[in-house]
Amino acid sequence: MATSMENPLISSKIGIIGAGVSGIAAAKQLSHHNPVVFEASDSIGGVWRSCSYHSTKLQSARKDYEFTDFFWPNREDSGFPSHTEVLEYLESYAKHFDVLKHVRFNSKVVEVRFVGERTATGELTGNPGEYERPLQGKPAWEVAVQTNGSENIKWYAFEFLIVCTGKYGDVPKIPVFPHNKGPEVFQGKVLHALDYCKLDKEAATQLLQGKKVAVVGFKKSGIDLAMECAEANQGPEGQPCTMVLRTVHWTVPHYRVWGLPFFLFYSTRFSQFLHGRPNQSFLKALLCYLLSPVRQGVSKFIESYLLWKQPLQKYGLKPDHRFEEDYASCQMAIMPENFFAEADKGKIMFKRTSKWWFWRGGIEFDDNSKLEADVVLLATGYDGKQKLKSILPEPFRSLLEYPSGIIPLYRGTIHPLIPNMAFVGYIESVSNLHTAEMRSIWLARFIDEKFKLPSVEEMIEQISREMEVMKKSTRFYKRHCISTFSINHGDEICEEMGWNHWRKNNWLSEAFSPYSSQDYTEGN
Repeated sequence: MATSMENPLISSKIGIIGAGVSGIAAAKQLSHHNPVVFEASDSIGGVWRSCSYHSTKLQSARKDYEFTDFFWPNREDSGFPSHTEVLEYLESYAKHFDVLKHVRFNSKVVEVRFVGERTATGELTGNPGEYERPLQGKPAWEVAVQTNGSENIKWYAFEFLIVCTGKYGDVPKIPVFPHNKGPEVFQGKVLHALDYCKLDKEAATQLLQGKKVAVVGFKKSGIDLAMECAEANQGPEGQPCTMVLRTVHWTVPHYRVWGLPFFLFYSTRFSQFLHGRPNQSFLKALLCYLLSPVRQGVSKFIESYLLWKQPLQKYGLKPDHRFEEDYASCQMAIMPENFFAEADKGKIMFKRTSKWWFWRGGIEFDDNSKLEADVVLLATGYDGKQKLKSILPEPFRSLLEYPSGIIPLYRGTIHPLIPNMAFVGYIESVSNLHTAEMRSIWLARFIDEKFKLPSVEEMIEQISREMEVMKKSTRFYKRHCISTFSINHGDEICEEMGWNHWRKNNWLSEAFSPYSSQDYTEGN
């Protein structure tokens, strides 16, 4: 635990932890409060800086991943930008709006403690059932910061604290193995994707070239790793990369289905009308139920194209669940252009299994087969919740747990039982940048007291309704994804802020045009 220094606390109204996409979005919207942003690394960008491979690209076109008030310089380019281009865009945004002046780089938050008022019994003060005012003129949180790796700790005090450390990066999720069947018995190298990201191109190629590599996982990280492995092993001396899969998810080659633009199926108000959403009236819920065959038909229509366009059945990669479930959980991945060409050449192979563990020469499976390997790469995800738990004190740490497995956040931002604190970047959609910016806009207006939050009980009820919708939409609901009701979510945020929730110019566009960040400019 960090110890307080004799130096006086450095006090400010608002503190922000993290300078990734969510952190710089929050800092820009709250710049009039002169926030202090703590960034553990030496640059902004978050996972785009720390968890990207050399081949990593954005999963969407430029204009689908941009701030409401800052266009990409070449936004009409339909190609997917590389991670370096995304970083350049984020840096341009931060410089244009003078956000960098608020950021303190190489400043790692090691502890947070609540200093708001409590009663004699230790309970938080305030009116029962009401969320506290955001800015009360006195500190609610103290933050311990370690700078440049120094052992010295500097303490800061804030009236309101915003956590933007995100769900990805920093803390790898490592599988648990039986005794004497973990990485310690393996004679080769084991790296998590987080460790691989830190290698330069030459070191990465040296690690993979001429080696038998196993990649565990089949989400975007695993697919990109397999491609880099295949590219490093071209030629007759190259070795195959084997992807070890437990759950196979749907992949798409591009954003067109049988010649139709993909947005028609999920990104318009009309298409999302087919899906369940929170706070539906009885009649809308009934209509949604009656239209469920149409919704299932849309999913099957998309699946038919994906199975025709990609050799999923040939390689045993046809998922056991509907496409809609992956879309509803934000797990749809764009397949790299030459991925199956490499599989056809034998450079990428696949092994489906429910359980696996290490042996001295590689990986062993529950069907008693073995895979020889020199290198095992774990694309097994990250533990974002553990990052929060490492800095939050009790009793707030325990409040992050919920029976559903999702952190209970109102509007994906406010925990009803944690005062004077917000979380940005913990809810997912098709465009996480847009989602983070919208919540930052909403949060700034709340902090400026342009609207009041509902009661604690009402917020908890709203959270429960959203969780129920997600549970009914997909078995992978724990990712807290709002992609199938994102427009409805935006409607409710706009209404709370006092904005018109119909953002288009006419009813035809309102019904059938895709919603994007540009529909949510304040003057719109």
